[in-house]
Parts: sequence; C-alpha cells; structure tokens
Amino acid sequence: MPVSLRDVPAAAEARLRRVFAARREQTSAIAPEVADLTDLITTFTLSGGKRVRPVFAWSGYRCAGGVLDTSDAVAALDLCAALELIQACALIHDDVIDLSDTRRGNPTVHRSVTATHRHRSWSGDADHFGMSTAILLGDLALSWADDLIIAADLGPGIRTRIGPVWSAMRTEVLAGQILDVVGEAGYDESVDAAFRVMRFKTAGYTVARPLQLGAVAADAPDDLVVTLGQVGDGLGIAFQLRDDLLGVFGDPERTGKPSGDDLVAGKRTALLALALQNADADAPRVAAELRGLVGRPLDARELDRARAILHDVGAVRAVEDHITRLVDESVGILTSAPVEATARAELVAYATAIAGRRM
Repeated sequence: MPVSLRDVPAAAEARLRRVFAARREQTSAIAPEVADLTDLITTFTLSGGKRVRPVFAWSGYRCAGGVLDTSDAVAALDLCAALELIQACALIHDDVIDLSDTRRGNPTVHRSVTATHRHRSWSGDADHFGMSTAILLGDLALSWADDLIIAADLGPGIRTRIGPVWSAMRTEVLAGQILDVVGEAGYDESVDAAFRVMRFKTAGYTVARPLQLGAVAADAPDDLVVTLGQVGDGLGIAFQLRDDLLGVFGDPERTGKPSGDDLVAGKRTALLALALQNADADAPRVAAELRGLVGRPLDARELDRARAILHDVGAVRAVEDHITRLVDESVGILTSAPVEATARAELVAYATAIAGRRM
C-alpha cells in the first residue's frame, strides 16, 4: 500500500494493469478484433497522466485516519484505479467532442482508430468509424470503473455511503460536459457560466469527490466528508484555472497539446470569459478583435496578439489571483479540520504544487 502520496501513482497503475489484463482475457474470448480495439483503453490510460484523482482519493483516505495493509486500504486503492478509468472515459469522449488530434503528445483515441481503419482498408468512412469506436471505448472504460466499485471489498455500511458520492460524481462530470457543449453552442461568454462548467466538469471529479470517496472508505464522519468536499471544490477550480492558462501559454512538451489550442478550439474558459468581460467594459474594439481571433486556426502572429490581449485586459492576472485565493481558502479550511496531521501536510503540499503545476 502507498505510504506517502508520492507512492500513489505507481500503486494505482499496478492495480490498473491487473484490471486491464483481466479485461483483455474477457474481450479476447468475445473476438480478437474487440480485444485489439479495447487495448487502446489500456494504452491511453497508462500512457501519461499524473494520477491526480487517485492521489486525492488516497489523501482523503489518509486524512480520515485510514490505515495501511487492511482490506479497507485495498478497497481504497480500487477506488483510486476506478477514478482513472472515469478519467479515461471523460478524456476519450472530450477529444471526440473537441475533434482533438493529440492528447499527451500522442494521437487521440478516435484518431488512432481512424488510422487503423485506413491502414487495414476497411469499408465505410474512416473518421466516422474512429469517432464511433472511441465513444464505445469511453463507455467501456466507464463500465469498468463501475465494475471496480461493485467488486471492492467494502463493508456494507461503507458501500451504502460510497454509492451516493460515486453516483453524484458521474452525474456531475457528464452534466458539466453538457453545460460546456451547450455554453459553446449558445455562445455563453459569461464568467458565471465558465465557473459553473469548471465546478461540475472538472472540480467535482478531480478533487472534491475523490477526497470524499477516500474519506468514506475510511469510514469518516459525515461532517469531515462535507469539509473535504469544500476543500476539493476550491482546489479543483484552481486546478482547472491553471489548466486554462496552460491551454493558452503552456509548453506543448509539458501539456501534450499544441500551444494556444484552447483559443483555436474556441473553448469558453474562465480566462477568455474574464478577458471579454474586462474588454467589453473598457475597450470594446479590443473585445471585438479578441472575438475575431477565437475559434479558428491562428498563425504565430495572431496567436501572439491574442495572448497579448489576455494580458493587457488583466485576464491573466485575474486568473492568477483567483488561483491564489482559492488555494489559500482551501488550505485554511483544511488547517482547521480534524484530519490526521501528516496527511494534512502532504495534501497541502500537493495541492499547492498542482495549483502552480510544479509537479
């Protein structure tokens, strides 16, 4: 079992490898073609990613006094692995929705399947086949996550308490994705809309719910579960705000995606919403210029101009200020919470690192 949070990613991956080996055997018995395609879930899940959700789930378990080398700890590790399968589902589907070409520096799942279709000269439209198969693979990852929860060695009382948290998390992340799609279709540029999407699409299943799931696995009292949810809300939004900045200013070697990809895709991020809000109030012509630069391919000069506008209208500084405030508030709540001291210190250090992406 992981002794510190540094040990969690490797432990979660080891558990996932066992899951994938069992599922490989199962899908091979159905058909070799099915097994070959479902291998993409394995490759995608294990190729990159920082295992943020398992780390927060294990942190919740330890904050609530969960002990090592017990059946409860094994069950908590199953939760950690299940969260990575939820993440795989969300990312595979997100890349289909965004028509993304790369993820973590590699072709997205639907692009990989499309390439396989063309390489094997199969009939039909290769792009449609790639997207259809990726949707099904994402669904399969979600079902495997549920399988892990069902099979976890949880006591009856703990299982009863985990069910509603797990159910709420799944509904929130999918509802958040729907909000994101609707917001783009309806061209909702408001800051409130951007933060609402972050709260449900990212913060809940990235930090808040994993912390709560881990705490419930340790049979934490209800008030501590609520408190960890509050901590996770703030940290999760801070995490996504940092991701918004990296989506525009990040190094592709670190992010695995082209620099400025969020602007090209026209994502309704909080960064963009704050920029438009500020520019609409103080510089309408600049606001119009920024709108003209979003949601289409940009050359290097145009991308530099869009970045400059984000700085000039104060959006970058506003996002940084939000991150600082949210982390400080979350740490403040955690500091006064009745959690295990060593686990608290590790969580504070980890949360501060991911908010600044110093990890």
